[in-house]
Amino acid sequence: MRNLVIIGSGPAGYTAAIYTARANLNPLLVEGLQTGGQLSMTTDVENFPGFPEGIMGPDLMVAMKNQAARFGTDFLPGMVTEVDFSRRPFRLRTDDGEIEAKTVIICSGASARLIGIESERKLMGHGVSTCATCDGYFFRGKEIIVVGGGDSAMEEATFLTKFASKVTVVHRRDKLRASKIMQERAFKNPKIDFVWNTVVEEIYDVQGNNVKGVVLRNLKSNEVVDFKCDGVFIAIGHEPNTKIFQGQIEMDGNGYILTHDGTKTNVPGVFAAGDVQDHVYRQAVSAAGSGCMAAMDAERFMETSEH
Repeated sequence: MRNLVIIGSGPAGYTAAIYTARANLNPLLVEGLQTGGQLSMTTDVENFPGFPEGIMGPDLMVAMKNQAARFGTDFLPGMVTEVDFSRRPFRLRTDDGEIEAKTVIICSGASARLIGIESERKLMGHGVSTCATCDGYFFRGKEIIVVGGGDSAMEEATFLTKFASKVTVVHRRDKLRASKIMQERAFKNPKIDFVWNTVVEEIYDVQGNNVKGVVLRNLKSNEVVDFKCDGVFIAIGHEPNTKIFQGQIEMDGNGYILTHDGTKTNVPGVFAAGDVQDHVYRQAVSAAGSGCMAAMDAERFMETSEH
């Protein structure tokens, strides 16, 4: 039996662990498939407060984990594979067996949808990115492509024109899915070009460990061309990591956990923080802030339920 189990190990999970450990709740943090979450795949993080020279994403996550450990957080490698929130104590099944918990904070994050080619994974953080707000600054004066055709792709493309000399949107269809206002904004921007009915087949140069260009294939003509660029931004959406919570907790139509009054879910004693419930901001600092909120909400819940 644990007072509190935190599911996920990104900025939200580690911050929740720091706060609940300092409150003597002796939290157990189940680290998940990717320890440190999306930041463990990021290179330079320059917009997290307190690091004027920037910090590597994995280094920031190690520092957060060490801080949580210092105050007494227990860590469990592996995944939560099943949950039962129908009664308290809650039951969580992991790779190592079953855990009972009085309270749970879900910080399982979201995963960016990727094209599905090996080179994009190998070059992630080395010219390939899924976050313009995080990485756009590194592409000043560069030529880049944005893959996608929805609102997020148009938003990323428009934002990137602040830094890039040229942005080319590559879309697999002949028209955009984005809202009219986002389309108009992108079409009016002189720095943005469009390549229609086209997919990215390959990104190079993996051996050189940086992006030098892409191989594009036209879906109608099947023509294949080399396209020189300095960066690739994938903007085909995110998926919250919430499959194991389906039927256990309220979510929106896209699978994001619904929260109210801070980080409370519809199940008393279960809280959610970070990208698993935030599809708007999706930043390390906002995730950390909601992790703090969830920790304080959980602590107050424990106090009132014990009384």
